[in-house]
Amino acid sequence: MAALGRCKIYVGPVGEAVPLLDQATRLSPRDPPIANWYFRVGEAHLLQSHIDDAILWFEKARTANEAFPYVHADLAAAYALKGEIERAAAELAEARRLGGEGSYLSIARLRGGTRYETPAIRALAEATFYEGLRKAGIPEE
Repeated sequence: MAALGRCKIYVGPVGEAVPLLDQATRLSPRDPPIANWYFRVGEAHLLQSHIDDAILWFEKARTANEAFPYVHADLAAAYALKGEIERAAAELAEARRLGGEGSYLSIARLRGGTRYETPAIRALAEATFYEGLRKAGIPEE
């Protein structure tokens, strides 16, 4: 269920991802990758511009495992979209610390390793994830 939900995020339709991921977390609430599943629910909400829901799930993912830099980065984007720039900057700094030297330096570099497979999903990511990271302080180049 979780893998299918992940695929829905990357190729669409994104709206079908959340019920699949919810089912995975209900069926196996103590599964080791639970933080990733929470993250994916947040990612689906972020791409759909459900910012408050995205924040809730990213915070849940961060609580489940604080070591994932991408959770902090997506949380930074969501906070920035909500106008909480100080919180966004703190999460971005943590993502950079956890990601190591050279991580989260520019939008262009992040786009180079894109996980969004279709033009429609990339457009959603541009309007939410990348726009939030810009507001959090990541430059374009």
